[in-house]
Amino acid sequence: MAEPTPVHLFHMSERQRQFKSVGFFLKMAVLLLFVLVPFLFPSFKTVDLTMQIVMFAALVASFDILLGYTGILSFGHGMFFGIGAYCVAFLIGKYGAPTYGNLILGFLLAGAVSAILALLISFLTLRVKAIFFAMITLAIAELAIVLATKLSTLTGGEDGISLFTPGIFSPAFNLGPFMGIDINGRVVTYYFILFSCLALFLLMLRFTKSPLGRVLQAIRDNVQRAEALGYNTFFYQSVSITFGCVVAGLVGALYAIWVRYVNPESSPSVMTIMLDVLLMVIIGGMGTLYGGIIGAAFLKVTQTYLPDLQHLAKDLFPQAEFLHNVMERWLLLFGVLFILVVIFFPKGVIGSVREYAARRKARGLNKMA
Repeated sequence: MAEPTPVHLFHMSERQRQFKSVGFFLKMAVLLLFVLVPFLFPSFKTVDLTMQIVMFAALVASFDILLGYTGILSFGHGMFFGIGAYCVAFLIGKYGAPTYGNLILGFLLAGAVSAILALLISFLTLRVKAIFFAMITLAIAELAIVLATKLSTLTGGEDGISLFTPGIFSPAFNLGPFMGIDINGRVVTYYFILFSCLALFLLMLRFTKSPLGRVLQAIRDNVQRAEALGYNTFFYQSVSITFGCVVAGLVGALYAIWVRYVNPESSPSVMTIMLDVLLMVIIGGMGTLYGGIIGAAFLKVTQTYLPDLQHLAKDLFPQAEFLHNVMERWLLLFGVLFILVVIFFPKGVIGSVREYAARRKARGLNKMA
């Protein structure tokens, strides 16, 4: 048996070191918190907030593969999220019975339709560069919203589609109490979506750390140099777009079985989904994947709890009318918080922390030298 090369030894030491790092234990702590949320905070509002953070973290990571790792700005990413939701809604809601088989077919259809449409869009529009590509994807996404609204016989129009989840995912399912909470269909669905998003996230991590992911980062940094090295940049960009859009479609399918309702505004709307995703990417940091968790947590927590501040202000300071007026305009407070995050973390939270750690490590090496 051949002895390991220095490169192999280096990679082995890196893998061993990452399982002993502070970052690894922090990730495990976050995962454990997500697992224990139904037991620690059993209220519907908290569980629903956690579930939205998990799903949007996976969605933001899929968008970051395009923007942060490949340098492709697409305003149509939310459309694939909606396509996935509608695929499941069609098969277990409007046109099919709520069975496990139809649910599985819904997920397969979501992935297949997302892949075919992403390939079609990339072949037709990827030759267009920069902002022009973004505008074309925006137009296609807006067309999808119009079709979802106008084709009411197919999609339910603005009324949307209500769907019923099968078996253990049904709200009527109940295994009885365990550690103080009822293990019902909602709890089972929570863990199914949590571990499904975890699997998708690990798949995206593997994708970005693979040789293909390295090529994508090279294309992001310098397209001309990547082409000079012999890489077919069009092919690699198409693979990146297709992979990211398929993940977005699968996350949309998971979203549908959680909310059990799909309509043009709740799923494929560019303004509601894409704006949130872009803010999450900026807050967490582009090209990090883990930044999506921080971005999703920041945005969803502020959207959920900032509107409640007006009630708190009225209870604590009943005579302070100016304070009441400020708290009623919670979007103003959100804007201030967002500006502060951008000022203190110009590359996003994860990106800025990594840059600080790299500078500190470089200073330490210079002192040793």
